[in-house]
Amino acid sequence: MENNTQAGILRIFVSSTDRIGQTPLSEFIVFQAKKEGLAGATVLKGILGYGASSVIHSYKFWEVSEKLPVVIELIDEESKVRNFYEKIRPQLEAMKYGCLATLEKVDVLLYKTGEKRMFGL
Repeated sequence: MENNTQAGILRIFVSSTDRIGQTPLSEFIVFQAKKEGLAGATVLKGILGYGASSVIHSYKFWEVSEKLPVVIELIDEESKVRNFYEKIRPQLEAMKYGCLATLEKVDVLLYKTGEKRMFGL
């Protein structure tokens, strides 16, 4: 991905308790995106939200189970993001509970790598 170009952001709204086998869904998607060579991925955990079911999920320190809204954001050229979505679409459609996937066109102003640090040196 280059600076001053258009790209696409795929946002997938799920729950922190969604899983593929024993793996959290968000982790599964990020590792798949890395394998596919997408430019970037971020997982954001919400503190309050609801979806198509209209059930509100929120963070309360006294709750034992932590079912919170999660947004997975993936960015790259729009065509690469669309292709990636089509690859993971079967897993999303097979989820027991709901999810939402959106695609948005964005302008990339700056995309640069940082220096890799060696800890302990």
